[in-house]
Amino acid sequence: MITKDTDYAIRALQCIAVKKNKIVTVCELSEKLGMPCSFLRKILQILNKKGILQSCKGRGGGFCLNIPVNKISVLALMEIFQGPFHLYEHVFKGKNCPDIRGCYLKKRLDAIQKKTAKELSSISIAKIIKNKKKDS
Repeated sequence: MITKDTDYAIRALQCIAVKKNKIVTVCELSEKLGMPCSFLRKILQILNKKGILQSCKGRGGGFCLNIPVNKISVLALMEIFQGPFHLYEHVFKGKNCPDIRGCYLKKRLDAIQKKTAKELSSISIAKIIKNKKKDS
């Protein structure tokens, strides 16, 4: 359900957030998290384009947060890297279900999807960091 891109973004944002408004380099993050530098750079550039991070170019450059970590949800990150959130596609023999309006299963799956999206949107990077500290 969560791709490698989304996972790396979540982990990188946690590290950047802990640095408290300091600029963090891609190499520093790559080393700390054990992620390939070029792959991580691509993820951070996407987060920069989406306004979540701010990039600082030049010597001593890197990335810092552009918005508070309590405003960055797991759902938002999933949608950035994976597209619109869908648990399922309601198809029958490769086509949309012919009974899409009256289908009980679709109604139940829609309700589950809505609850799951709500839960994922309630999980912020700030909550992950806070709960990580509790577990330590």
